[in-house]
Amino acid sequence: MTKNLSFSYSKMGMYKECPQKYKFRYVHLIPELPKYYFAFGSALHSVMEFIYDPARSGFPTLAQALAYFDKIWNKTTYEQKGYASVEKELAGYAEGRHEIESYYAKHAATFVKPLSVEMKSTLEIDGLSLISILDRMDYLGGGKIKILDYKTGKTVQREPDQLYMYQKVAETSPTIKALVQQQDPGVKKVRVEQLSFYHLPSLTEMTFERAPDKEIVQFWRGVLDVADQIRAGHFAPTPGENQCRWCDYRNICPVYTGREYTGPSGAAALPYLKEGLPAAAQPTSAPEHAVKSEAEILSEKIDRLGSLEKEQKTLRKEIVELMHKQQFVRHFSTHYQAHLTPTQKTTFADKQKVLELLRKHQLLNKTLVPTQTTILALLKDPQVSQEVKDQLTQLLSVQSGEELTLEETD
Repeated sequence: MTKNLSFSYSKMGMYKECPQKYKFRYVHLIPELPKYYFAFGSALHSVMEFIYDPARSGFPTLAQALAYFDKIWNKTTYEQKGYASVEKELAGYAEGRHEIESYYAKHAATFVKPLSVEMKSTLEIDGLSLISILDRMDYLGGGKIKILDYKTGKTVQREPDQLYMYQKVAETSPTIKALVQQQDPGVKKVRVEQLSFYHLPSLTEMTFERAPDKEIVQFWRGVLDVADQIRAGHFAPTPGENQCRWCDYRNICPVYTGREYTGPSGAAALPYLKEGLPAAAQPTSAPEHAVKSEAEILSEKIDRLGSLEKEQKTLRKEIVELMHKQQFVRHFSTHYQAHLTPTQKTTFADKQKVLELLRKHQLLNKTLVPTQTTILALLKDPQVSQEVKDQLTQLLSVQSGEELTLEETD
């Protein structure tokens, strides 16, 4: 008996974006690199699940929800979350707390127990093992339900395909039907009455009426067509600027290497995502039919700009050294005036220790987003104990330097 194809809305979306990307992720089983927006969204989804947990007799307070968010957030480092720096992770942390506080300010007085939260459904249908995670389902009575999906990205607009998938699953799944019957034993058929996206950053809910059966049938044909393409092993890449710009698999993609990837699978391939294929695996020449894509042209321009900035940095260093040698603070060339200005830079060498210290003394919220400036402001804050100020001072590093400025003279 043929095993059903493991499938989901996200898998379908990745295949439609680029079949080759799907192959890397789900055939070669090479995980993508950590993304900060996934970590951020996952943390807020966990908080929503905590708030609306049907098993709890009441609802948590804002303080309890924020404490739960802290617990989830602090389980991983900024690198594991996919942030480029501690500062960016702290900005994400502050934004997460702000969104939870805003959500409570708007909805705390009208919290209602849902039918389920973060319900994972596996539906065996039409040769598919269809996996869905429904953020929240509310029971409206009479066998009717509302499905709500939380969104945490910058944009609010969403394609309806995800809601179509949820409607198909909810109205077909025996598990969801049994869940509804626990509340309303007389229900013979589950019907999706409303489908909603809730955008947490803007506290905006977009609600759609139930999709007509005709649209669901058409959508499902498209789903089965994608599944057939996957079963047939059709994984030809579909390169383009939007598809390739942020793709983790560029370094091993045949579009850019000129050859099919035959390297290790799973986590063993992760180094190649960052560094590219080993020299022995690189093509000796570009394919004759290769044409530069807009993404490649963009990459070349970025490299050119980087080279110019590198050259400029070297020139600045050489100019400063020569001015020091001549004991000049100002010098005129044919077209420009160069001037050296003393500077002083204060930094915290071990940012992780600063973060731990602020958390220990519950000062993270006081700094809003803990930047260099807001942390230094704590040293002048009369409400901060001298002990904490002393500990922060010990983590300070002061570096003297000079800034070179140029002014055009003609």
